[in-house]
Amino acid sequence: MNLREKFIAWLTKEPPPVEQPPCDFNRLKLEIRPGDVLLIEGRSRISQFIRTITQSPWTHSALYIGRADDIEDEELRKLIAEKRPQDENDQKRLIIEGVMDKGTIISTLHSYHKQHIRICRPIGLAPADAQLVIGYAIKAVGQPYNVKQIFDLLRFLLPWSILPRRWGSSLFTTPSGEPESGICSSLIAEAFISVKFPILPFLIPGIDESASQLVQRNPYIFTPKDFDYSPYFQIIKYPVFSMEAQLPYYRRLPWTDKDIMHQGKGEMVGPKKKKKIVEKDNPANPQDEGTS
Repeated sequence: MNLREKFIAWLTKEPPPVEQPPCDFNRLKLEIRPGDVLLIEGRSRISQFIRTITQSPWTHSALYIGRADDIEDEELRKLIAEKRPQDENDQKRLIIEGVMDKGTIISTLHSYHKQHIRICRPIGLAPADAQLVIGYAIKAVGQPYNVKQIFDLLRFLLPWSILPRRWGSSLFTTPSGEPESGICSSLIAEAFISVKFPILPFLIPGIDESASQLVQRNPYIFTPKDFDYSPYFQIIKYPVFSMEAQLPYYRRLPWTDKDIMHQGKGEMVGPKKKKKIVEKDNPANPQDEGTS
């Protein structure tokens, strides 16, 4: 391992959690849908750096693509089979993410089961477009992670009174002047922009609402918190103890707390004592009363 690899490993090492995450992962994994964006509160050194420059607890983002069998396009399923870890089966819930030391990869939702996670669901995204967004991300698997973009974001987010304005012209570009591969949030932004889905578009106001126009922002300036902030994404949380959660209706029916079973014809039996209990007053079964 060379010095660069050691430095990246030091930056990306995730320490063990110091407390239980405040979200219910089991419920989250059952409710999540393909096309949802996951926000993750990381604990690594690079996560602390991203938290500082973005002023947000959300330091990483990933796109949920579902199980391999959920992908409609056969060619995309083949790409997943080629690029995902060989020890993963088709029934695993998969995500696409950009990781500093690995690039854009396919991994499993379960790899974040000990993390604080939030779901950002694109409001009104058509199923066909959700598949296109997923397809765009799958085709990007294998691209390297753009470490330079993190430092470009730092320069972008700092006020220009501190940094020279001329530095802005070189943001998010290579020496050739062309954009290169991005980080986790920029890839997801590119995928949604490819179907003209808004995240935080720039508004050019007109005389009235019909004359106003939207302009997509550069995907390279997006950070994980922007999906949380966007009015076009529904924020979904699954706390460990939900005050709104109710038992299914069949568990809320007025079941008797007595250990008895109805045998028909007005007779009920206590299973433990095997003793017949005659139902004397049962206005709901007048026919049974007449025949007993």
